[in-house]
Amino acid sequence: MKAQPGHFYAVGVGPGAPDLLTLRAARLLEACDAIVAPRSERSEASLVLAIVAEHLRDQEVLEHTYPMARDAERTRASWAEVADWVAPRLARGQCVVQITLGDPMIYSTSSYLLEALRERVSSDLLHVVPGISAMQAAAALFQEDLALQEDRLTLLPATDLEAVAEALARSETVVLYKVAGHLDALIDLLEAKGLLDQARLSFAVEQGRQQLVSDLRLARGTRLGYMSTVMIRTGRRAWA
Repeated sequence: MKAQPGHFYAVGVGPGAPDLLTLRAARLLEACDAIVAPRSERSEASLVLAIVAEHLRDQEVLEHTYPMARDAERTRASWAEVADWVAPRLARGQCVVQITLGDPMIYSTSSYLLEALRERVSSDLLHVVPGISAMQAAAALFQEDLALQEDRLTLLPATDLEAVAEALARSETVVLYKVAGHLDALIDLLEAKGLLDQARLSFAVEQGRQQLVSDLRLARGTRLGYMSTVMIRTGRRAWA
């Protein structure tokens, strides 16, 4: 895939390490005219910009601060403003890239921006470049597979423990994002179900400050940031 004038690319830059950026992502970054770099309102700097720093030259950069509140209307309004910034540049024939942690299609701000852009430009001008997700990076570091043979893999937020309990009952592997603030309650749930020894916790994977915890009992009472992931192996589902 080559950067085309007047086209937009939502590009996943992976979990954090610059050398986990795909070749396609690197080439698009180096060839584009403008970059949208998301930054949460709780962060002092854009992590994604640091990841792609070696590929930056004189591209125009919009470092967009987005809300972290669970407010769909406010979130969509925030990204509509970015779409208003992107659309005129596409009309002028510029290539615009939005960089995002992990993969653009997994709990990503890219979905909101793509939604807003579809109301402003033709959909054939919009593209998505996949990136390595946090769960893939964590599984690699723990050297534990996410799925094998007939295993079922479920990914969901840790914000609803009833939904987590249901997933544990119907999947051989459960991956939880957004664990911060729910860790102790999650540990209680896993302990009650006898699954604590099959759980693995990671935080800020591949970001230079990562934490890997194989015994969640040691993590009780820990205050983790937003980028926390828990993987739970409930069993195996062999070939029939």
